[in-house]
Amino acid sequence: MLTMQVYVRLLVFAATIGFVTTSMHAEDRTPVGVATGVEKPLLIAPRPGNGRNSEGDFIQLKDGRLLLVYSKFIGTGDHAPAELAGRYSSDGGKTWSAEDVQVIGLKAGEANLMSVSLLRLQDGRIALFYVQKYDSPPDLKYAYLDYILMRTSADEGATWSEPTHVVPQDEPGYRVLNNDRVVQLKDGRLVVPVAVHYLPGWDRWKNSAQIVCYLSDDHGKTWRLSESKLQTELLAQEPGVVQQKDGGLLMFCRSRDCQLVSHSDDGGETWSPLQRSNIAQPTASPASIERIPSTGDLLLVWNNGDDPLARKQPVGRRPFSAAISKDEGATWEHVQNLGTDPQGWYCYTAIEFVGEYVLLAHCEYPGLNSLQVTRLPITRLYTSPELGKK
Repeated sequence: MLTMQVYVRLLVFAATIGFVTTSMHAEDRTPVGVATGVEKPLLIAPRPGNGRNSEGDFIQLKDGRLLLVYSKFIGTGDHAPAELAGRYSSDGGKTWSAEDVQVIGLKAGEANLMSVSLLRLQDGRIALFYVQKYDSPPDLKYAYLDYILMRTSADEGATWSEPTHVVPQDEPGYRVLNNDRVVQLKDGRLVVPVAVHYLPGWDRWKNSAQIVCYLSDDHGKTWRLSESKLQTELLAQEPGVVQQKDGGLLMFCRSRDCQLVSHSDDGGETWSPLQRSNIAQPTASPASIERIPSTGDLLLVWNNGDDPLARKQPVGRRPFSAAISKDEGATWEHVQNLGTDPQGWYCYTAIEFVGEYVLLAHCEYPGLNSLQVTRLPITRLYTSPELGKK
């Protein structure tokens, strides 16, 4: 049996041999299909010993800098060994530091760290949420289980507390929390939307997940499970939540050809049944929705399934599209493409508003293996030809 140390060394060697060509190609390649007025200030591409960089989130620090934390993999698969690394910007995201800073390292017995959410808590601390995977016992029907963890920092990310378990440690399972998904409501409640794909005792891993939320009313000290556990015959994965102006919550979930939606009027305790939405997409892919502070409107970033590029073969996670909602997600306007690379694989987008700009951190090219930061003026989101409402 391979030890963890030998296993990691083998993966490093494989990554060095297999990804040096991809790394050079990705770093040297000029971005393709970039819309006018859209900037591409940072690409973190595969490198020898580092086959993938993806699934990150931003936080604005009190000294004015931005911190981007993301998953830095040895290999390329979702379960490959990965730690949490960071980059900094001192000019609103126009330029970024060139070297990785380790945020949370991978320890023995941990298979993988990924899916970062960063949040400024109402008490001033920074909260860091992420998934820690580990090998399942041999008698279970899925190879990995995971913990969903929260750490906090009172010194702007210089140091982090010991982790708190969002899902009780004695309730094992395989649950998916996407990056940039945790929200804090106006009343201070923390909401963590989760897709449950496997629990011990289930006969198999379920592609269409059970959708739940974990809630905390004491800044993350204690957590409880929502009353509703949403299930559907439609494919349901990778949920996200945004609070609406009336205090209600809108949930959106990845499905095959559109996003599914649900609503809660009690802070995430109970949810309406999942239903198909008017947010069309060409293939199963996550969307991101956040509120624009300067306008109060909602911003949707996703792969627009109504665009002609979405129907070109081979079908992928493209184009990279944005839309605005002025009616809390009922309809979407100013639909436009930010990226149309035929080889683009645009997904897992983190959104951060910095002054008059919006920053997006997402996968783009090649495949899921590179983390791309995109930057554009917020006004640019409103200047597309009006094509009617979706």
